[in-house]
Amino acid sequence: MKFPIGIQSFERIIQEGYIYVDKTDIIYDLTHNGSIYFLSRPRRFGKSLLVSTLENYYSGRKELFSGLAIEKMETEWNEYPVFHVDFNATNFTKENTLEQKLNLYISEWEIKYCLPSAEGRYDLGDRFIKVLEAAHLQTGRRAVVLVDEYDKPILDVLDVDNNLEDQHRNILKAFYSVFKGADKHLQFVLLTGVTKFSQVSVFSGFNQPKDISMDVRYEALCGITQEEIGKYFTEPVSQMAVEYQCTPDEMYKLLKKQYDGYHFSKRMTDIYNPFSLLNALDKMSIDDYWFSTGTPTYLIRLLNHSHERMNEFTGKYYTPAEFIDYKADVERPLPMIYQSGYLTIKAYDRDFNTFLLDFPNNEVKGGFLTMVASSYLQPSEETGG
Repeated sequence: MKFPIGIQSFERIIQEGYIYVDKTDIIYDLTHNGSIYFLSRPRRFGKSLLVSTLENYYSGRKELFSGLAIEKMETEWNEYPVFHVDFNATNFTKENTLEQKLNLYISEWEIKYCLPSAEGRYDLGDRFIKVLEAAHLQTGRRAVVLVDEYDKPILDVLDVDNNLEDQHRNILKAFYSVFKGADKHLQFVLLTGVTKFSQVSVFSGFNQPKDISMDVRYEALCGITQEEIGKYFTEPVSQMAVEYQCTPDEMYKLLKKQYDGYHFSKRMTDIYNPFSLLNALDKMSIDDYWFSTGTPTYLIRLLNHSHERMNEFTGKYYTPAEFIDYKADVERPLPMIYQSGYLTIKAYDRDFNTFLLDFPNNEVKGGFLTMVASSYLQPSEETGG
């Protein structure tokens, strides 16, 4: 069995025979029940693979979806003009990097749709609207816009360079405001990221995206459920049980303690960290894979400013406003800790509409407390610091 560790291309996974956990029934529902979405998930949770899958779906590449759930659901397989903006691989700590990145995208699209270059004559937003309009008129179909890690240009400079942070925020606000002016030219829009910034920042100025980060219909859109482990990974779990000299049931329990525990809706469906789980099954070893890839520097910077002790964050009930609607504020690190995946929902109180937050699993708890001991945070006596 080939595990797609670090592979974010849907096309490559399918064509090269890697195991693919079929999410296309959820994707079909997503694409047929709305038009502008925002999805927040922790890093390495499959957001880029989701974007790649949507890109291939809207490109009408029916052959890649053979045998998947959506093959029986979709009857048209139309090809739409797709605009994919990926901020993943770019370092935005230098001035003008964001403008250069967006300008490169738009210049390529202007060439593709036979538009004269408007660089220097119009701002990025106006040029993008012209591109979307041309794509609609030339193809006869509305455009699809997919933005992967929309917040990275801000996170890279968060609490490092206030001027550059404000500059990036204003550039993105102007760029995303295009979605309001170009509404008639848009079929589907998805922005993914780690954080949901407050409405007064980058999400103002255009039609508000529908936030599906805690929507029960899409809680399993990224990550792996217990049911999916039983469906796709029975053989490697059994092999791993032999390695650990235990029964398959005991092996499932060990994997669950280490990598399960994320919840992304009031339904409380258990979601495993896909990066860690696939690594463990591939290497036949339970280790700290997700945490060992490094704590995001923006989170370390925010936590360095916090005077709160770790036991003041965990094991407490919070209202959604306290940890979901994020405003970049070094005095309030809780929303960033939650949205980065270091805390998750562990219970929901319907009477008070509050959520219990705690560590998702042993991997994250152990890694986070190690970080505390390394003086990124003020450790409490209870954490053994």
